[in-house]
Amino acid sequence: MKALMLVIAAAAVLSAPASAETTLRFGHFPNITHIQGLVAHALSRQGKGFFEQRLGADIKVEWFVYNAGPSAMEAIFAKSIDVTYVGPNPVINAYTKARGEGVRIVAGAAEGGSALVIQGDSTLSAPSDFRGKVIATPQLGNTQDVVARAWLRNGGLKVTQTGGEATVLPTANPDQLLLFKQRQIDAVWTVEPWIARLETEAGGKVLVDDRKAITTVLAASAEFVKAQPELVGKIASAHRELTAWILSHPDEAQQLARAELLAETRTEFPQELLERCWKRITLTADLSKEALQQSVADAKAAGFLRDVPDLAALVAVP
Repeated sequence: MKALMLVIAAAAVLSAPASAETTLRFGHFPNITHIQGLVAHALSRQGKGFFEQRLGADIKVEWFVYNAGPSAMEAIFAKSIDVTYVGPNPVINAYTKARGEGVRIVAGAAEGGSALVIQGDSTLSAPSDFRGKVIATPQLGNTQDVVARAWLRNGGLKVTQTGGEATVLPTANPDQLLLFKQRQIDAVWTVEPWIARLETEAGGKVLVDDRKAITTVLAASAEFVKAQPELVGKIASAHRELTAWILSHPDEAQQLARAELLAETRTEFPQELLERCWKRITLTADLSKEALQQSVADAKAAGFLRDVPDLAALVAVP
């Protein structure tokens, strides 16, 4: 009996996997400003995972799609995802509410691709002109929502989270397009591809082209960064490599992005529309500290932040 037990034990050891598989839960939005996420997600669908090939055979990547930053931050705090492409303001807001804990920025991703779009026949030209007007943004507290409120306030208007002299209306991007076509809203502050769609499908025109602002960063759970520093370093390195690949292979990257947008939104994305978006976006894995400080200033001006912890702990670029 003892010999039989030894044989069974040996067989169990031999049949056990060499190492336990780790699941990396990755988030992004169906926006062109999240081009790295779109391309990587598309490659994962094809069984050619960009991150998977660089993180090791024991890493499995699962993708999650969100509409805007606050939802992604909620997922980070709920431990539903480990890392995500997201705008800077939701990260700063979450970091502040958690008193310097909860989330870390591990790389830059994109600048620009954010704009204020008004009706094609509109005469609006300055913040003061928006008194009594309605501006839609993707979600309360997301980067464009913060920027829109700060722009109006810096222009002399009183704006609250629920109203004021101008109304900022958090609305999902697809609904923004419909409301804009119906002329139920006066303007939209959003990101690509929705800027281009508002222009081409609804006759909108860009009033403010915010090309210097940080649009997207790569953020991770602070707990994940602390527990898996080596893996986080590999993720950041792979992200940099992916960014460089996209810049050097724009045609292939655009085709992958179009395929992924179709899979996520069930809507065909015209090539000419994607090319229009592409011109407004600057991809970079570097992070501008000056632009990050501007995001903080905007959040304060918009009334979302008061006392912000030292940002040195927020940025954890490997």
